[in-house]
Amino acid sequence: MSLKRNKNCGIITKKNNGEKVVVAGWVQGRRDHGGLIFLDLRDRSGIVQVVFDQDKNKSFFEQVEKIRPEYVVAVEGTVVPRSEESVNPKLDTGEIEISAENLEILNASFTPPFYIENDIDTDENLRLRYRYLDLRRPEMLEMLKFRHKVLLETRKYLDGEGFWEIETPMLTRSTPEGARDYLVPSRISPGSFFALPQSPQLFKQLLMVSGVEKYFQVARCFRDEDLRADRQPEFTQIDMELSFLSREDIMSIVERLVKHLFLEVQGLDIDIPFEVLSYREAMERFGSDRPDTRFAMELVDISEIAAESQFKVFQKAIQGGGAVKGINATNCGRYSRKEIDDLTLLVQSWGAGGLGWMVVTEEGFRTPIAKFFTPGQLDLIRDKFAAREGDLLLFIADEYDKTLDILGQLRIHLARREGLLSSTEKKFLWVVDFPLLAYDQEEKRYSSVHHPFTAPLEEDRALLASEPLKVRSQAYDLVYNGVEVAGGSIRIHRKDIQEEIFKLLGLPEDEIEEKFGFLIGAFQYGAPPHGGLAFGLDRLVMLMANRKSIRDVIAFPKTAAGNCLLTGAPAPVSPGQLKELHISSALRDTNKDKK
Repeated sequence: MSLKRNKNCGIITKKNNGEKVVVAGWVQGRRDHGGLIFLDLRDRSGIVQVVFDQDKNKSFFEQVEKIRPEYVVAVEGTVVPRSEESVNPKLDTGEIEISAENLEILNASFTPPFYIENDIDTDENLRLRYRYLDLRRPEMLEMLKFRHKVLLETRKYLDGEGFWEIETPMLTRSTPEGARDYLVPSRISPGSFFALPQSPQLFKQLLMVSGVEKYFQVARCFRDEDLRADRQPEFTQIDMELSFLSREDIMSIVERLVKHLFLEVQGLDIDIPFEVLSYREAMERFGSDRPDTRFAMELVDISEIAAESQFKVFQKAIQGGGAVKGINATNCGRYSRKEIDDLTLLVQSWGAGGLGWMVVTEEGFRTPIAKFFTPGQLDLIRDKFAAREGDLLLFIADEYDKTLDILGQLRIHLARREGLLSSTEKKFLWVVDFPLLAYDQEEKRYSSVHHPFTAPLEEDRALLASEPLKVRSQAYDLVYNGVEVAGGSIRIHRKDIQEEIFKLLGLPEDEIEEKFGFLIGAFQYGAPPHGGLAFGLDRLVMLMANRKSIRDVIAFPKTAAGNCLLTGAPAPVSPGQLKELHISSALRDTNKDKK
């Protein structure tokens, strides 16, 4: 490259008029006006217009005529003002252009399979196949820049709070943490495997035992699980762990981090402290442990009224230990009978038996179930829901938790339909006091709701032996506009409590020693009280940038099937590689046949 760039395309303005500059980048577009050819030259900073005059550029004008979009070129020239009628107010560089004096074609290009511009209507798989082209688009480069800024400001803030950034191993041992591990066979230990970390959980706890006190890491994590728009097989966490601090202390540090990020990256001032809801309150009010509070439509319990009614569907649910709850879909009384029937089919697809409904009218209620209620009971229902003319009341009668879950889903569905999910509103809240354990009916054993290293609430400790399902944990989730963006807990730091939890989970002593002996052993050498939290970086950036998929904020993401369309991974390996790893080629061939 004989022409050495000294200016970026997107930063040249009328202040640079008269300057001789060298710019380099990709050709965004080309317009041939006979003796004049205009090129729009693009680099990551933006676009600038370059003009080639046949009379002034005789020595290389034929080269200019061969240039096509996405050619890589360097241009030397003088910055000059555009004529008044040719000013482009849509560009930062729209008041100037570069009068070319020299040209170097650095590389030619095939015609791209899609336009290198924003808002293209192109199949995502094609974009992922040519990701290096997709990332050239200004909005995608802006996403990478945005992510960089979030990480930069995170590091600044945590350094100021006294955190040390420490890397933990990528090759570790497989431990039961909830999802399936990605396994890596060991060549030098035949039959043994490393696991890629689902999180740095055990190592960051060991760092607390080591006296680090405040750790963080931008950690790569791997989970072999079903994917969706906000989940990838490999993802990034902003991971942190702290010693000698309470749950409230950690939550306060995280709130200040969130405030710092929004202010420094987006210029938005987020109010702190955030609202705190218990798990039970979140479920009973919103039907979700990650409630979206940008709109109301809270769940209302009418079980007492329903029990006194003559409506057998409601009575049966209550007699079976369930509940009757509902939501007020404000101003949705306009829905047609077909639209309500469609809602019924929707909740049935989620597992509901049906959907009760009442439309509030000037005369009273329009509903097929009004005959099962007395006028007094209908008045009580109206009062419970603070219902007004034009409202639509919707009811689910089922098992208690199932009722909450279905109404929570219906609440979000209606909010999307009615346009209640503002993209500019920023609603953060904490959900705390989650159950410590759940009971797995299929495996007939307890399982951890968070993970097995989460500490129980001190006031519930005595219930571990007698009523473990009533024990609440010291876990906490940060929810942003109905999406969990971070989660953590105070950890167990005592050997006896950790062993008690392992036994409740049905782990035999030899397995505890084999898989967690190093952690239990560390607790015997003065482990401090500690806790931590991890942000899902991809998800946080996606939400801050108002994108719909985390694939938009990851440089080289996988598809929903877990494949990399760019490189073709995962892919078969040679028999020689399998032999070195002591893996039978017959197993490989069997898997190939299944495909």
